[in-house]
Amino acid sequence: MPKILIVDDEQPIRELVKFNLEREGFQVLQAGDGNAALTLARSENPDLIVLDVMLPGQDGLTVCRSLHQDPYTHSIPIIMLSARGEELDKVLGLEMGADDYITKPFSPRELVARVKARLRRQTAEAQVNEQSGRITVGKLVIDQDRFIVSYNGIKQDLTPKEFELLRYLARNPGKVFTRDFLLEQIWGYDFAGDSRTVDVHIRHIRQKLEQIPGAPQFIETVRGVGYRFKEVQGC
Repeated sequence: MPKILIVDDEQPIRELVKFNLEREGFQVLQAGDGNAALTLARSENPDLIVLDVMLPGQDGLTVCRSLHQDPYTHSIPIIMLSARGEELDKVLGLEMGADDYITKPFSPRELVARVKARLRRQTAEAQVNEQSGRITVGKLVIDQDRFIVSYNGIKQDLTPKEFELLRYLARNPGKVFTRDFLLEQIWGYDFAGDSRTVDVHIRHIRQKLEQIPGAPQFIETVRGVGYRFKEVQGC
């Protein structure tokens, strides 16, 4: 279920957008100001952000720029909302890192369609990258042909098993795997160790790739079951 963060200081608008997105199967988070938006974006790592330009404190353009400059939130798509339809506002928003722009008042149906389209585009880009021998998720690049993993342009020193585990999960985004299943797939049926081996390797991968301890950006723990690679998808 894709997670969408709505950032608008007008609660009726947040509730309207929330209602229409949830009806289409999205999980929705809300923030009423720029500071709350930045905090939620980093802690929840949403799949897309709907961001109003006119916000108390930090305005939407400033928030957009902060999100775009932050390695942890850089790859999150942003659709900006504004009551002002001037071309300059749209240009500034796109230059700050926004992916799309909608002028208020807007049709909830149009907004939902734009959200779906942006997420579909992101999925298509990921599929193209994988066909070319690479899996790219934001600033994470897994080069399957050369067995190299880089984050933010910097090569990461993963062991062969860490690479295989990361690649297997990344090639199946959103799918939950038990520890025992991963143990068999990566280490083989005749491996003498136990499922804690998977936990140890996941911890090491996170230490090398994740920006914020306790807030997984790529590999999520499904309590009582196992692990999954964070999914970014359209509906």
